Amino acid sequence: MPDEPCHPGYDFFSDADKAPSRCRRKRGGAPPEGYLMEPLSLPAQLSSLEEIGKYVVRATTEAKLATKAAYGLRLAVDEIATNIVTHGYEEAGISGKVTVSAALSDSSLTVVLEDTGLPFDPLSHPLPSEDELNLPLEERRVGGLGIFLVLKGVDLFRYERAQDQNRNIFVVNRTPERPA
Repeated sequence: MPDEPCHPGYDFFSDADKAPSRCRRKRGGAPPEGYLMEPLSLPAQLSSLEEIGKYVVRATTEAKLATKAAYGLRLAVDEIATNIVTHGYEEAGISGKVTVSAALSDSSLTVVLEDTGLPFDPLSHPLPSEDELNLPLEERRVGGLGIFLVLKGVDLFRYERAQDQNRNIFVVNRTPERPA
């Protein structure tokens, strides 16, 4: 059974060959208001990044996001999740979990990554200047581009620290897919 009970409209399931134990929407059941999908908690390990990515792809598909918006969100979440695992847990020599959740409104899809690793506000990290971005690769300083890509990939990014927990919030506005 899960550490926390499933939300109404969801059942617990485990398919060890395909995914960690989690909750899934009951057939024909609607998610609780504001939820798109049941939150997913995984060990804060690099091997969990693939499942986090799949979760984001499912959320963008269910939200019917335009392809470009879905890609930008996927890239942004992957960058922050990688930083959480690498810097917030592994380099600190601690273990823990990363939880990803998704909420849907008429106008946007919100994905939230939560963890109890070392506190880190990505927005406090200096972004590369326009001049730095125009330098040849071999002349650029290492680091900083990930947060830049996060901010470019979503319509709104926020960081919160509450009750010893990091919360990274990604918001993408919903616009209909345009034919190519």
